[in-house]
Amino acid sequence: MSFPAVDEQLTYLRKGLAELIREEDLRERLTQAAKTGRPLRVKAGFDPTAPDLHLGHTVLLRKMKHFQDCGHQVIFLIGAMTGLIGDPTGRNATRPPMTREEIDANAETYKQQVFHILDPEKTEVRFNSEWLEPMRFEDVIKLCSHYTIARLIERDDFSKRFKDNVPILMHELIYPLAQGYDSVALKSDVEMGGTDQKFNLLVGRELQRTFNQPPQIVATVPLLEGLDGVEKMSKSKGNYVGITESPEVMVKKLMSISDDLMQRYWELLTDKSVSDINAIKAKIAAGELHPRQAKLDLAAAIVTDFHSAGDASRAVDEWLRVVSQGEVPADIATIELTGAPLRIDKVLVRATLADSGSDAQRKVKGGSVEIGGARVGDIVTLQKGEYIIRVGKLWRRVILQE
Repeated sequence: MSFPAVDEQLTYLRKGLAELIREEDLRERLTQAAKTGRPLRVKAGFDPTAPDLHLGHTVLLRKMKHFQDCGHQVIFLIGAMTGLIGDPTGRNATRPPMTREEIDANAETYKQQVFHILDPEKTEVRFNSEWLEPMRFEDVIKLCSHYTIARLIERDDFSKRFKDNVPILMHELIYPLAQGYDSVALKSDVEMGGTDQKFNLLVGRELQRTFNQPPQIVATVPLLEGLDGVEKMSKSKGNYVGITESPEVMVKKLMSISDDLMQRYWELLTDKSVSDINAIKAKIAAGELHPRQAKLDLAAAIVTDFHSAGDASRAVDEWLRVVSQGEVPADIATIELTGAPLRIDKVLVRATLADSGSDAQRKVKGGSVEIGGARVGDIVTLQKGEYIIRVGKLWRRVILQE
């Protein structure tokens, strides 16, 4: 099997990485692969803790794809057993373990979603229950004998909880060992994960040494900032873009990010080379490319990955039609209300365009309310009829009955 030149591979694989331990080891493995024709085995594990993936998850998937582009074998590992333990990473309290039913259901959804990015022909899907579930208690004890409590407590999550007298349960200490043993079972050359997984990945490197295997290269990717540009992308924080969301919703969300964050998204969420991304930056700085157009191009590229080029084009056109031309969106919600005539502040509350009467009055007096395209500055009374009402980015078609 032939591979691109080693320097070419390294340049491509470095893009978007937070850390590479160690680059010289990766160069050596790539050189050996070229000599022997054996692709590297590149592993990344995912505990199926939720049924849907968002763009934050795809940063790692895309870097796995880059290894595939260079001709290497990717192992998409589903943490069927580690999910039962519950990953303590980033937690200041014990994470409740999942049920087997939840894990199985989420794993099936994961398998359907990841192939939007990964090449199924170059992807090996594995479950760590294959080797962890058959282990006897004696095997678990032997595994634990390869690592010290002192090393485990060095981990930031554990050391902070220990210092703050927050309980650490024994099963949480086993989690890094279980994940590390995955690397032994799969004989991985490279393991990838987010920066918050660095400790676990290094445990795998150490365990491979004790099992007389060459220690894996550790490659970490940064945690993607959400739409707010501050917090890590998360569904619980509401700053996410789901990969199963409609093209229109994805474009609308992506167009809300800052110009600075756009550069980050180009790097982590697309296959653009560093030189291509630098060219985009240079054109924006020189005034040859408007930031909004660059952002539209970014949104189209991301949506194309998870839907199609046609879907992306239609979603971009819809965004332009609504935002640039001020037209009514095609998916406007229709609300039917009774009790006409009604004051506009009451209509806004009942149409979920304001949180309360006082909030509605502030929005009206602040000039952020439009009825039929005309801005409303005072509290008016609406008679029976149909109205198109806009408050900021929110639209409603209100049908008012007596």
